[in-house]
Amino acid sequence: MIDPFGRPITYLRVSVTDRCDFRCVYCMSEDMTFLPKPELLTLEEMQRLCAAFIRQGTDKIRITGGEPLVRRDVMTLFRSLGGMIGEGGLRELTLTTNGSQLTRFAPELYAAGVRRVNVSLDTLDAKTFSDITRWGKLDKTLDGIFAAKAAGLAVKINAVALKGVNEHEFDAMLAWCGEHGFDLCLIETMPLGEIDGQRADQYLPLSMVRARLRKTWTLQETDYKTGGPARYFTVAETGARIGFITPMTHNFCESCNRVRLTCTGTLYMCLGQDDAAEFRPLLRANASDAEIDAAILRAIARKPKGHDFIIDRATAEPSVSRHMSVTGG
Repeated sequence: MIDPFGRPITYLRVSVTDRCDFRCVYCMSEDMTFLPKPELLTLEEMQRLCAAFIRQGTDKIRITGGEPLVRRDVMTLFRSLGGMIGEGGLRELTLTTNGSQLTRFAPELYAAGVRRVNVSLDTLDAKTFSDITRWGKLDKTLDGIFAAKAAGLAVKINAVALKGVNEHEFDAMLAWCGEHGFDLCLIETMPLGEIDGQRADQYLPLSMVRARLRKTWTLQETDYKTGGPARYFTVAETGARIGFITPMTHNFCESCNRVRLTCTGTLYMCLGQDDAAEFRPLLRANASDAEIDAAILRAIARKPKGHDFIIDRATAEPSVSRHMSVTGG
C-alpha cells in the first residue's frame, strides 16, 4: 500500500476498546461516556479486517485501546494474529498498555507471539501517578512491568511530558529504565479530545527536555527504529535508549507509515485529521474479501500529508474532537 505522497503504509494500530481502567488527565475526562457494546466490532470482525490489511502488505500490528487488556476475551485476537507472524505475514505483533493487567496476561501474550510491549508510565512517584491517572495504582503497574520482563517481553516505557507535573522526574526515570533494561520514550501531549483543564497548561516541548537531559546524560545519535515515530538516542551511561515523539515541535509526518483502526471499525488515515473510512457496514453486510481489500486501498489513497496540531491559549478547542482512547493510544 502506497499513499498519495509515496509513503509505504505497513503499520496498523488497532484500538480494541475505548474503555480504560484509568482516567489519565491528558487523555480523557474523569466522567466518560463509553460506546455501547453493539457499536464495537467483534473480535472476529477485527481479525478479518486485520487479515485484509496483512494481505495488502501490513507487517506490523499494534493492539491499543483505551486499555486493550480490559476487553473481554481479547487474547483470542492476539492468538489469531500471532498465528499470522512469519513469511508473507506479520513481522511483529505488539501492544500498548497501562500495565494494570500485565501480571495476569504477560505469559499468554508471549505465548501468542508478542515480543515487545509499550507501557504507559508517566511517573515513579505514587502520589503523582494517582493524580495523573486518577484511578491507577503505581504498585500494580510496576508489578505488571516486571511480570512482562519475567515473561520474556521487551518493555518500553512511554511517558507523556507534562509541564509542572513530571518534568523534574525524567533524570530519575532514565536512570531507573537503564537499571532494569527498559527503553524510555517521552511524548509531547497532543490536542485530542475535550479534557478537564487547558492543554496549554500541560504542554512541555521535548526540545527543552532533551536539552536538560544532556546536562547529565550523554545522548548519542542512533539509527535505531521500531517502525513508529520516535527518534531514538543511546544513553552512553546506561546503554539503554531514549526516544522522543514530537508531534508538536517537530512533526514526523513525512515518514508516516501508519493508519489507525478504531474499535467501531472506523479507519483514520491520520491521527490529527477527521477524514475516515467506515468498515463496520461492510463487515456486517458480509462483504467479500475483494470488496474489503478495495475499500482499504481507497482509504489509503485519501491519506493526508500531515496533521495540523496546535496548542496555545488562543486556541481553546482541541485540534481533533475525539479522545485518544477512541482512536487508539
